[in-house]
Amino acid sequence: MPQATVHLLRHGEVHNPDGVLYGRLPEFHLSERGREMARMLADHFVARAGEGAKIVHLVASPLTRAQETAMPTAEALNLEVTIDPRIIEAENHFQGLHPTKSEFLKPKHWIYFRNPLRPSWGEPYKQQAARVLAAVEDARLKAIELGGDGAEAILVSHQLPIWSTRLTAEGRPLAHDPRKRECTLTSLTSLTLDDDGNIIRVEYSEPAAALLPGAASTPGA
Repeated sequence: MPQATVHLLRHGEVHNPDGVLYGRLPEFHLSERGREMARMLADHFVARAGEGAKIVHLVASPLTRAQETAMPTAEALNLEVTIDPRIIEAENHFQGLHPTKSEFLKPKHWIYFRNPLRPSWGEPYKQQAARVLAAVEDARLKAIELGGDGAEAILVSHQLPIWSTRLTAEGRPLAHDPRKRECTLTSLTSLTLDDDGNIIRVEYSEPAAALLPGAASTPGA
């Protein structure tokens, strides 16, 4: 029975000198380090393809930083980048603000903290995971159509949707401390799925780990 692997790739470092929580705001481009991260990921996938991996399908979020992360891999493997809005960054009330304690403590924001388990300040974790998993299923089917058993697809997305998806896949609670997400810049959360679309294995790796020291830590959401 054919299996497929779908890699959830977080985008590279973003040029964000003001340190705002950029969320879904347009025109946030990769930094120079982010572009180097994207090139390193392309080299990683080229090496895998050289070892026999069948990487046949590439998808990116509609946001600029995700598409810029995808481009070196698209060029290296001669793949077209498909845009899928289901893997976009999470909605967030605090988008565009500086994520500081003093900002969050302003009374006008208090109502958005009424249910942190949902979370009430943005798109529910369950909703994020559901839309990404739907995109994963379509990517699995497309990969098998193009490459057969063992084919692989790459989805370039964002930290919180990827983390919510991983927690769901592993049957863990969705409420979490954002500081403890295991989803660094240009990390891979790789889901192996069976012929029925069931996730049978989750693996995590950091092909661009050498570029992480000193990278910006402001999350998109």
